[in-house]
Amino acid sequence: MAKRIAVLVSGGGTNLQALIDTQQKEGLGGGSLVAVISSKEGAYALERAKKANIPGYVVARKAFPSNQAMTQALVELLRTLNIDLVVLAGFMHILTGEIIRAYPNAILNIHPALIPSFCGPGAYGLHVHEQALAYGVKLTGATVHFVNEEADGGPIVLQKAVEVLPDDTPEVLQRRVMEEAEWRILPLAVSLFCQDRLRTEGRMVRILPPPFEI
Repeated sequence: MAKRIAVLVSGGGTNLQALIDTQQKEGLGGGSLVAVISSKEGAYALERAKKANIPGYVVARKAFPSNQAMTQALVELLRTLNIDLVVLAGFMHILTGEIIRAYPNAILNIHPALIPSFCGPGAYGLHVHEQALAYGVKLTGATVHFVNEEADGGPIVLQKAVEVLPDDTPEVLQRRVMEEAEWRILPLAVSLFCQDRLRTEGRMVRILPPPFEI
């Protein structure tokens, strides 16, 4: 049975596009993108979904009195859609424990740094790359991890390093991290999940070999 994937977005949807492109070219391990859910009206990610014939939905943060109320609405929608895997791809709101309990080890997030560096509260978007440049690191990158109740604290699935160059600005570094890391490892992690090849043991995520075919 193909796993049904929902992608949660807030903005342009570049990582969503990477998932769409991978699904159209080689597939996502048998998984299928069946919903794109935006936290705001008019997000360009919804246009990307429309062009790919993926149903789009809006669960607007401003329509709810709290993150918890929004999270509860999201969980209801995800259950209605029979979602198996939730992917956070530039989703800019902190979700509360209801979604973690509804989807244990079934929520993937992409973070534009090598966790545990430059992560946690306040480390999102361009801020992450500003922090990396201010610290003077020679390598940064991206991380795909399972989501738990600690911001950027869930078990790590995949990481890929990216070189920091002397003349980098936050914007230039952000683009390189997306192209060289985020757009590669997020589709791969989703594919591995959909093939049932991720096993979580405490903080360790083991990647199982592909099934033997006769």
